[in-house]
Amino acid sequence: MTRDVRAAVTRAVAAAEKPLLALSHRIHAHPEVAWEEEKAARWTAEALDALGFRVTPGVCGLPTAFAATAGSGPLHLALCAEYDALPGLGHACGHNVIAAAAVGAAAGLAPVADDLGLTVTVLGTPAEEGGGGKILMLERGAFDGVHAAMMVHPGPVDVAEAEPFAVAHLGVRYTGRAAHAAAYPERGRNAADAFTLAQVAIGLLRQQLPPSVRVHGLLTRGGEAPNAIPERTEGRWYVRAESLEELTGVQPRVEDCFRAGALATACELVIEPESPPYSEFRNDSELLAVYRRNATALGRDFAAPGDPAGRMNRASTDMGNVSRVLPAIHPYLGIGSLPAVNHQREFAAHCVTAAADRAVLDGAAALALTAADVAGDPEQRRRLLAGRQSRGQPVAERA
Repeated sequence: MTRDVRAAVTRAVAAAEKPLLALSHRIHAHPEVAWEEEKAARWTAEALDALGFRVTPGVCGLPTAFAATAGSGPLHLALCAEYDALPGLGHACGHNVIAAAAVGAAAGLAPVADDLGLTVTVLGTPAEEGGGGKILMLERGAFDGVHAAMMVHPGPVDVAEAEPFAVAHLGVRYTGRAAHAAAYPERGRNAADAFTLAQVAIGLLRQQLPPSVRVHGLLTRGGEAPNAIPERTEGRWYVRAESLEELTGVQPRVEDCFRAGALATACELVIEPESPPYSEFRNDSELLAVYRRNATALGRDFAAPGDPAGRMNRASTDMGNVSRVLPAIHPYLGIGSLPAVNHQREFAAHCVTAAADRAVLDGAAALALTAADVAGDPEQRRRLLAGRQSRGQPVAERA
């Protein structure tokens, strides 16, 4: 990439500072949970339309997804924007920063895309916090023809390499029989006891699970009245593992714990997936090296390997499924939040601070400069156009 192109990218991002930060703060002030991100999707798409992108709303049959494209070059790069919030916690994972950084990267690339032989598409991807929007978009063709995908994610500190767990999201429901808890207890079948037994069984199972496995969840419905034996209980549980392959072996053992609760209490059990399983993440090492170089030049300071503050890179994401199909990166941007960490109310408050605003602009610039560097490097360009990931293995075929 020439100095002139680098300067043009940097200027374009800087020129967009005011609308980018306004977008970040606006999304933060109006949190919307998975599949309900109507305002956030519209505002993000409108920002791209104002930059001259060709916007298609509701792609893949998902009302809060969109695709926005600029340029017409043969090398096609995607920037992923997330904008869903957490139930009850608002933007405690900082997806407002992700959306604004994606728009900022697009702003940086739009003026130079054709000169670099690039097509740039911003994909608005709903329901990352349980729902798997990217997985559905991947299956329905949103990433077809894309040679690499990139995004950034806020955390307490900067971490380049994403190492998320694979995860299964389970909805669990027991149905028993209500009865007066004092007068006719023998006529009831206690669905709350079924959940209690399942949780005890899971707690014991943890002793024999590999250290790479996580099992956690909550009860969302525990009964109706203290003097009525609970007839129906519901919960949401996650099973995480180092890879989809490990998850396939572990998940049935966890589900057996729920079956044990049903058997012991004579209740009926239904276990339903809330989304397709999220995959582990496969970093494209060459793209990541270019990103790291650009982020460092912008003054970003990456956490040392093993730093506990950098463990956000272990959080699961549906971007992992994308990374199994095409080269991808998912680095983390520090927003100076410690001791607050992701999925805490205190972290949500940090996502509209000066440090978070800087993360929006730095993330936008680092992504845009990375895309421009790759487009201008003949070797990298050939590799991506040929559909090769940095491990030298062929890109997996789409399902």
